[in-house]
Formats: sequence, structure tokens, C-alpha cells
Amino acid sequence: MAVLINNLQDNLEVEEEIVDVIEQVVSVVLKREADLAKEVSIALVDDSYIHGLNHRYRGKDQPTDVLSFPQDDNLLLGDIIISLETAQRQAEEYNHSFAREVGFLTVHGMLHLLGYDHYGEEERVIMRKKEEEILVELGLNRD
Repeated sequence: MAVLINNLQDNLEVEEEIVDVIEQVVSVVLKREADLAKEVSIALVDDSYIHGLNHRYRGKDQPTDVLSFPQDDNLLLGDIIISLETAQRQAEEYNHSFAREVGFLTVHGMLHLLGYDHYGEEERVIMRKKEEEILVELGLNRD
């Protein structure tokens, strides 16, 4: 398993703690859900960048927190795009750590890459339960 993390924000560094959280989440999700030795590409972006992607690919003219793009490839599972600006705002809004929010968004994106969805109530409950189990396993509890 390889995690390719690209910081596409202008002049903003990503702390090592956040990189570690992302790598740990990807590893746990793959072990629990897929047992796959695939690569995952994760881009860390700002709201402007993710806004453009959200508009282009989903027809939504606004930023979002995370986007997932599954790949039909033997090596690459897919791409996850995370807006760190939105993650920071949401961490403050939900009153938990930035690391937990980035962990949540990574889990959420990974589960989408593996085919999980949350559009129906039953699907939503299943996906939320898996997200929370993985976060708790990694010690990324709500503060």
C-alpha cells in the first residue's frame, strides 16, 4: 500500500502529524475493508481549488470538504481531495481537533473509494458506523 500525499496549497505547509493521521487512516481502512495493496493519492487543497473541482465534476458551485474519485485500475484505488480550509472550519464548528477532522474526511473519502455511499438512510448508518469505528481505533475520538 502506498499513500501519495500532495500539498497543493500555495505557501502553506502541512504538519507531520496530519500526514501521519492520513497514512494511518488509509492503512486501517484498507486492512479492515479491502485488504488491498493499492495506491491512494490524496491532494490537500484550499477552498478555491476544491470549489473548482466540485463545480466541474458535481455541478455544485461551492467548496466542499472532501471529494473522492475512484479509479478502475489494478494499482491505483483512487484519488481523494481534501480542503484543509474547510477541515479547519469544521473542526472548530464541531469542537474537535483538526487532526480528527482530517482523519474523518480521509476515512469518508476512503470508504467512498471502496464503494460505500450515504444517500439512503440505511447506507448512511452503515457508513457512519464504519467511520466512527475506524476513528476510535486510531484514537481520533471526539474531544
